[in-house]
Amino acid sequence: MSHDRLGYMANQIGRFFQTQKPETAVAAIEDHLLKFWDPRMRRAIVAQLAEGRVELDPLVLQAVERLDRG
Repeated sequence: MSHDRLGYMANQIGRFFQTQKPETAVAAIEDHLLKFWDPRMRRAIVAQLAEGRVELDPLVLQAVERLDRG
């Protein structure tokens, strides 16, 4: 899957949770990615972020960084 598509999908998830408190939203985004994204997709977006090939909204960025640490 292209980095544009993964970034778009992740940002869409983030928009759904953006009305929540930031820490709650970040945790919810991370949880969604863990539950519903294939491990290959999670690895790909983490790699794309590390390589600077994907633009993520701030809350989504935090969630993906948490995936990378977890």
